[in-house]
Amino acid sequence: MNLSDAGTTGDAETVIIQAESSEETLQIMPSKIPDGETRGWIVPIGGAENKENDRQILERFVRVSGGQDANIVVIPTASRMHETGPRYEQLFRDIGAAEVAVMDFDTRRDCQEPGRLRRLEQASGIFFTGGNQLRLTTLLGGTPVAKLIRVRNAHGVTVGGTSAGASILSEHMIAFGDEGSAVISGSVRLAPGLGLTNRFIIDQHFRQRDRLGRLITALAYNPFAVGIGLDEDTAAFIGPDESVEVQGSGGVTIVDASEVSFSSIGEATEGQPVCVLGLRLHILVAGATFNLHTRVASAGGLAAAKD
Repeated sequence: MNLSDAGTTGDAETVIIQAESSEETLQIMPSKIPDGETRGWIVPIGGAENKENDRQILERFVRVSGGQDANIVVIPTASRMHETGPRYEQLFRDIGAAEVAVMDFDTRRDCQEPGRLRRLEQASGIFFTGGNQLRLTTLLGGTPVAKLIRVRNAHGVTVGGTSAGASILSEHMIAFGDEGSAVISGSVRLAPGLGLTNRFIIDQHFRQRDRLGRLITALAYNPFAVGIGLDEDTAAFIGPDESVEVQGSGGVTIVDASEVSFSSIGEATEGQPVCVLGLRLHILVAGATFNLHTRVASAGGLAAAKD
């Protein structure tokens, strides 16, 4: 089902009011979780997830979106390939989701259509495909669609994405930057993301494209956040308790800047190396966890049980 021509009848105007009514949705910031409810899962994927013989990441996305009752909206706007949306629609159907719809956006005006907003209200899972994250932010940023997705996640709806679709999920988004392990002033450019949370900054294709330097540089600009570097075919399933669980065949690099004792980012001119002291780094694989609130990493099921 493609929703490019979604209708504008019915009670969709109520949806717009709900998306815009609360003060926290008027800015790019996480929506307040209502009393008695829990935030939905946030699922960034490092790109190139297995879609053939071992679809464990996409299968778990469906499970945390409702399993057999999952109602998923796929947003392929980051990609310019027409087959991207239908491919994910078929994948989620094959895995067993009850309902799947593709909702593409070609203009910012599309993001105001009541029919699209009404369909997003019905979703239990929202999935952004890969492509160009700046295309996503320039088309969706500051629109009723972006506001509604933040509100729905705060009300328990799962929101995830792969590659560019992972980068956009947080408040601070890496728009582009240099590859390599060196921390260089000006080597990364940040832009506002979707704003589901301000807890972390995502980078994807991490080990495959040697992106440690640009993630640390981004954290030097904003040491409040936790850096999450996602290898390909690897996802961070971030639960309502803010615990990061790893799924997939690769690793997740966690960079914690909360204990940084010194940074020269404020004095370094563009192109100069940056001194950062006190970073903490963890490498997680499936079975290990990291809590974004307490900043504590755990080996989880990987630790050998004592006799």
